[in-house]
Amino acid sequence: MSDASKTDSGPDVARKRSLNTANMAMGLRHPQGPVATLLVAAGLTWSAFQLWVASPLPELLGVLVFNETRIRSLHLAFAVLLAFLAYPARRSADAGTVPVHDVVLAVLAALGAGYLALFYASVSAHTGDPTDFEVAAAAVGLGLLLEAARRVLGLPMVMMALALLGYIFLGQWMPDLIAHKGASFGRTMSHMWLTTEGVFGVALGVSAGLIFLFVLFGALLETAGAGSYFIRSAVALLGHMRGGPAKAAVVASAATGLISGSSITNVVTTGPLTIPLIKRVGYPAEKAAAIEVAASVNGQVMPPVMGAAAFLMVEYVGVPYVQVLKHALISAMVSYLGLLYIVHLEAVKADLRGLPRRHSPHWQRSLKNFALGFLGIALVLAVVSVIGTVVHAVLPNLSFMVMAGLLLVAYVVLLRMSLPHAGETLPADAPITSLPEFAPTLRSGMHFLLPVGALVWNLVIEQLSPTRAAFWATLFLAFIVLTQRPLMAWFRGDRKVTDAAWEGMQDLVDGLAAGARNMITVAIATATAGIIVGTVTLTGIGLVMTELVTALSGGNIIVMLALVAMICLVLGMGLPTTANYIVVSSLMAPVIVNIGAQNGLFVPLIAAHLFVFYFGLMADITPPVGLASYAAASIALANPMRTGIIAFRYSMRMALLPFMFVLNPKLLLIGVDGIGHTLITLASATLAGFAFISVNQGWLLIRSTTTERLLMLASVFMLFHPGLFMDPLNTPYHQLNGTAAEAAILDAPDRTQMRVLLSGTTLEGEQVERGILLPLGAPAATAISRLANSGIDATLVDEGFTVRGVDFGSQADKLGIEAGFRIIAVEVPGDRFAREWMFVPALLLLAWVARRQRQRRDTVRSMPHTN
Repeated sequence: MSDASKTDSGPDVARKRSLNTANMAMGLRHPQGPVATLLVAAGLTWSAFQLWVASPLPELLGVLVFNETRIRSLHLAFAVLLAFLAYPARRSADAGTVPVHDVVLAVLAALGAGYLALFYASVSAHTGDPTDFEVAAAAVGLGLLLEAARRVLGLPMVMMALALLGYIFLGQWMPDLIAHKGASFGRTMSHMWLTTEGVFGVALGVSAGLIFLFVLFGALLETAGAGSYFIRSAVALLGHMRGGPAKAAVVASAATGLISGSSITNVVTTGPLTIPLIKRVGYPAEKAAAIEVAASVNGQVMPPVMGAAAFLMVEYVGVPYVQVLKHALISAMVSYLGLLYIVHLEAVKADLRGLPRRHSPHWQRSLKNFALGFLGIALVLAVVSVIGTVVHAVLPNLSFMVMAGLLLVAYVVLLRMSLPHAGETLPADAPITSLPEFAPTLRSGMHFLLPVGALVWNLVIEQLSPTRAAFWATLFLAFIVLTQRPLMAWFRGDRKVTDAAWEGMQDLVDGLAAGARNMITVAIATATAGIIVGTVTLTGIGLVMTELVTALSGGNIIVMLALVAMICLVLGMGLPTTANYIVVSSLMAPVIVNIGAQNGLFVPLIAAHLFVFYFGLMADITPPVGLASYAAASIALANPMRTGIIAFRYSMRMALLPFMFVLNPKLLLIGVDGIGHTLITLASATLAGFAFISVNQGWLLIRSTTTERLLMLASVFMLFHPGLFMDPLNTPYHQLNGTAAEAAILDAPDRTQMRVLLSGTTLEGEQVERGILLPLGAPAATAISRLANSGIDATLVDEGFTVRGVDFGSQADKLGIEAGFRIIAVEVPGDRFAREWMFVPALLLLAWVARRQRQRRDTVRSMPHTN
């Protein structure tokens, strides 16, 4: 805690005894007086509503129980209300006042968005046959949503939505390749506004059910002081190394990735502190800004939040939340470790140093402080993980209550331990001129780790739903925000505990209001993105995109992936992370799966979604619209175009990784069994990432020659995709039919993904024959039961299996399997040498390059220097 946490005396006491809501900023407006209070009250009400619907209280009490559709409707009603009140129609407008016409628009927009909640029974009674009044209400609501999106998100999102609405109405006049029969105005409005296929679809449902809680969690962490704590701990840990502040910026962005749901927010949160630090140790302004951009965009691929995309993937891919985190883990780690390596190489090439220490301690003292700091982290993690697992095993029915009590005790103990070091946690924008002491800095806020640990414990050990897990973690964090000031005052023996308690209450109000403020952008973005999703379901444009990319790529897998990547870069320009993912996944993820299947590449659905997610994020970097690059350049006083170009170069490993995990799903831990195999996969991927960076930077131990770079590039592909070299030597898979296929499905390992060949006719009358990777789930007594675990109701015939039906929302449904399809064969791995043997020549190549460079470096060092 900072000195600001100490209570004041005198005339300020009366002010602190009443909650100060009059000066809180909401959006771009900073009104005063009653209008400010109204804005904050709306934000607090929104936060309270979201906490209520996420809690177990509605079910327990039977009071104010809302169904999913009503929750989405009210969620958007709060968002558009605050959007019109908090964001002016023009950036040049007076930020201190709210015009009457904006108040009128805010009320109309809220009523339009809340129409489904208010008249749910009436709308449900005649679904698909809307009245004229309902069509008019939908048109007004949709128009005001687009205006809210223009104010909050800018024109790119609105222009895309308008273009797709135009495509719906003008479909019959489009060129043959993209033409469709079109839809009437009434049908379009009904589809977009009065059903859960458009605006109020899955994306807004995830925003209302999950994203809000995690954004609120992040806002409360920031209010509590965790943001500053994470940044300063990273600087204390790495600041003394070569290019240390830049490495600290990378680590800090990884930590704030837990808090922020936007790469641009990451830049403006950590950038004002880290960019001046990076420049101070010798990096040019453009490189300092580019490092922050690359680190901040990386924050969006970092589990457990992933810019809120993780929660959307749960719905779109149909896998549990923990599975999404597992699949995303290696690529995120490779991205972050790779960026640290880039920063290190830049520092070595420029011979840069780190921050000066406050003093030169003996190595024993340094080791002791470092060890104590890590032991403190280990203690926190042990309380949350090891003790939590034991308690759950011994007292399964009481584990939640027991662990809640233990976490409260741990909070009080850690807060008391932090008292001597409270001054280490300074405001986030306070300049750092020398290296902070690591152990004191770390111990000054270890209690901030407890809510994060509680979240993971609820998800992994207690197996709670993500919504319920986030609710309890947020409630625990709110308790910390409310009590840390008065407890610190009490530990100090300060008599002004009451005033500290009022400050804690003010912090809680600030955090709840900030959570609502931060959610305006996300809620408006997910609602507007629902127009894109609704267009896909209404017009079948997804099939059009598949045909277009197929025609342009000629069936070549690499060309197809490159085309999808470029389209994602264009689609993602100017969009916030959440909306970005919704757009690119709705339009382009099915393209990868379908075209891959047509050309013998079985792409897991999660791999396709992560591919488009990565390249959608790259739009935040890439000129000319890379908004994160513009934000960082403005902080660094650098050229934004040059910043974007350098940041794109620093992020090239993020452009290579998606290609590799589509071609080699083991990088997503698909088909990886056991700890040993997992560690080999992680080590090889990390080494491949480092080698690719050395090729890109032209430097390993010293400047690389062209031959050395080519050899390292060959080793990159050997490590990332060994099948590229091994598969031509040995047939990787054998095809099985009939009883052999039945036995293979029955004997497949637990929760494996089976290569399945399908044939049949789609509902549109198209004859298809393609392959998929079908998750089989847990073992079963028969092959038919095993298929049922994946959502397939099948019957066994002479030609294989015939699909009689598919469970809605199941893995099979999301993979495009339809009733009437036949499973004609399955493919199983053949008997051959393991692909991982290709790692041996890759390591030999890298060792040869390293040995050659070491000899050249030693020769240069031994040469006499002349003045």
